[in-house]
Amino acid sequence: MRLLVRNMARTTTETDLRDLFEPFGSVQSCVIVNDAETGKSKGFGFVEMPKVGDAKAAIRQLNGLELDGEILRVKRST
Repeated sequence: MRLLVRNMARTTTETDLRDLFEPFGSVQSCVIVNDAETGKSKGFGFVEMPKVGDAKAAIRQLNGLELDGEILRVKRST
């Protein structure tokens, strides 16, 4: 299941994001979207988890969590 993670601090790294999701299960991929011109984070990214149950558990626990001073919004990506 692909998850959309929004409202991330611009300082959050892909390693930080992977470390946040791995306690819930296997993380297939983790990408933070960067601005093409500046190379800086746009404040959102995607996490792919192969097991739906793990992904749903991550959504329940991480949506609304504070990370690096920002309140994360986590939901299923469409």
